[in-house]
Amino acid sequence: MEITNVSEYEAIAKEKLPKMVYDYYASGAEDQWTLKENRNAFSRILFRPRILIDVSKIDMSTTVLGFKISMPIMIAPTAMQKMAHPEGEYATARAASAAGTIMTLSSWATSSVEEVSSTGPGIRFFQLYVYKDRNVVAQLVRRAEKAGFKAIALTVDTPRLGRREADIKNRFTLPPFLTLKNFEGLDLGKMDEAADSGLASYVAGQIDRTLSWQDVKWLQTITKLPILVKGVLTAEDTRIAVQSGAAGIIVSNHGARQLDYVPATIMALEEVVKAARGEVPVFLDGGVRRGTDVFKALALGASGIFIGRPVVFSLAAEGEAGVRKVLQMLRDEFELTMALSGCRSIQEITRNHIVADWDTPRIVPRL
Repeated sequence: MEITNVSEYEAIAKEKLPKMVYDYYASGAEDQWTLKENRNAFSRILFRPRILIDVSKIDMSTTVLGFKISMPIMIAPTAMQKMAHPEGEYATARAASAAGTIMTLSSWATSSVEEVSSTGPGIRFFQLYVYKDRNVVAQLVRRAEKAGFKAIALTVDTPRLGRREADIKNRFTLPPFLTLKNFEGLDLGKMDEAADSGLASYVAGQIDRTLSWQDVKWLQTITKLPILVKGVLTAEDTRIAVQSGAAGIIVSNHGARQLDYVPATIMALEEVVKAARGEVPVFLDGGVRRGTDVFKALALGASGIFIGRPVVFSLAAEGEAGVRKVLQMLRDEFELTMALSGCRSIQEITRNHIVADWDTPRIVPRL
């Protein structure tokens, strides 16, 4: 059966993967309300397409932190990709590079920063968890910098791991033949079996719950790389992030895996964009499965979007070719959405191209 959209990869991944692995990738926290809402919220935004505009040439390219990319669709950090496919992060890195876009490597990758860098050229960001041992953090950031990574995406929504009940039921742990490659030499690369989720126990033991805004400033003293704060959902935190020297903000609810009943990221986006006042770029992470979703995020003021689960599901299904296809399908759909909305470049996508549930009723201009 020919795959015609991004969502179809999930069912194939479910068939192919061990239950523990599929559940780890697919599930959200607790009732999984936010997990469903991350998708459903997009359907509450409709288009106001403009017609009879020459759309014979469409330019989807954009810049992120000064780096030119082919489209505003990037790869979010997702952990332990070798559970999905033997080539794991190597395959994802090659697919991102071939598509001319950015890959974010997870701290908890099953391939190291050096290994990913060895796949060849490409613009890559590094997602960082802050460990209790700050020497570990400093060492990791230096390694990422040395390996040519261009930015740090600091995850700020995980002082503790969210309650992911599928992982508890499955007694989730990293398969014995894999390690968290970035920590291998530091004796932090293995995950012990636990009475509940092995990852939850690992986080409780290693990740620093005291993490605060001061640490965002500290991070700037140990690296020249720009820092993106990933996990912001409110205007208040947006202002503090800007004041703390963040180079950008990623609106994220961690794939609905942390605090359940937070809004969908597309619902939180506009509040964050307004609070950022154009001082730093704002990106959306969470729930994107269609080119129409990408357009809606940009119309609400995002500078680009990140995809997570579609990458691991397509990786599980078809390896590197699957990830390439996901990026291509989203690109094609986004280009079509732009054409049918009358936009020839990213700059032409405006708030007037959409109408959202929460908008006050439009006064129709008297013509």
